[in-house]
Amino acid sequence: MLCFVCLKRCIISILCNLNPNDRLCVFQITQVGLSMYMIICVAVFQAKGLSSLSTDIPFFISSLLVVIAGNVAVAAQNLHVPTLRACLGMQIVSCGASIFNIICSLIKMEGMPYYCWSYYYDNDTLHYGEICHKIENVQSHFFAGSVLIQATLLAISATLAAYCCKVANCCGPAPKMPVITVQTPPVQQ
Repeated sequence: MLCFVCLKRCIISILCNLNPNDRLCVFQITQVGLSMYMIICVAVFQAKGLSSLSTDIPFFISSLLVVIAGNVAVAAQNLHVPTLRACLGMQIVSCGASIFNIICSLIKMEGMPYYCWSYYYDNDTLHYGEICHKIENVQSHFFAGSVLIQATLLAISATLAAYCCKVANCCGPAPKMPVITVQTPPVQQ
């Protein structure tokens, strides 16, 4: 526990001492960290048989897209124009993946585990029915938190996409648009 408190203090002191330009890195690392947290949590639910594979596989894939977008955003810190454009594209994909994950989390929040069906219709297993009810409550609360995390990831992705778009336009070459000028003869006095 003491190690966790020390780590928390170190992170807070690092965040408070950052320059405003370096705070963007916090968004990028947070995007990767939150996505990895969600992947690990859903993997634990899957390993314990508490989740369905039909919604977990698309959730994993879209969460991996968010992780990749965060890594591309970290790579785009050198302000290389092609990397910034790749970052913009991946952040747009990440926005879509976050919206998809919000929908998946809402679906999972309302789902009843298949192994609890018999306990709800069988009066002999009241104790197991209570256990299933507790598991459902834990899953419901977890996936409600998952919706909040996915909404945060959506906001981070949109922020990074706006930043990449702005920086790519500033750092990139001027668009090659023909400019038509009209020259009038000098006025004689």
